[in-house]
Amino acid sequence: MAVRKFLDGLYLWSGYLAALFLVAIALTIVAQIIGRFFGVAIDSTESAGFSLAASTFLGLAYTFRYDGHIRVTLLIRLAKGPMARATELWGVGFCIAAMGYMTYWACDLVYFSYMFGDISPGLLAIPFWIPRSAMALGSLILTIALVDEFIGIVSGKTPSYVENSTALFQREDD
Repeated sequence: MAVRKFLDGLYLWSGYLAALFLVAIALTIVAQIIGRFFGVAIDSTESAGFSLAASTFLGLAYTFRYDGHIRVTLLIRLAKGPMARATELWGVGFCIAAMGYMTYWACDLVYFSYMFGDISPGLLAIPFWIPRSAMALGSLILTIALVDEFIGIVSGKTPSYVENSTALFQREDD
């Protein structure tokens, strides 16, 4: 029970962080507009781009758990019984492999950005490992959510993205 509560909290806080970075995008653009009004040049392109990447990756796990991702469910809807579960497991398993691969290389990118002291080319000169770490963290949290989902499906539970779905048409479990 404690693990379930921790994981649900992790996904929720990841979603909150994603929302916070969306607010950061709005604030940087508003600052740029106000700056132009007073004749001050504020470059918000870079910080808004970094915030967009952070918001995108940090929001992945929360969005996955609450059925916000686009899924092609044609095969799963046609499958019945054990075949439906096998199809679901294959899909989630494939995503685990893909996100595990991405997470590894995202963490590698953060590490080498830090080691080589990569700096962004814009006016702010932000060390690249800082915005890239949000990508790595978001990828890691999504990978954890996928493994969590896989374990749940293997143990016979309804997938969270089906349980939390707001779709009009849902698959009927046998």
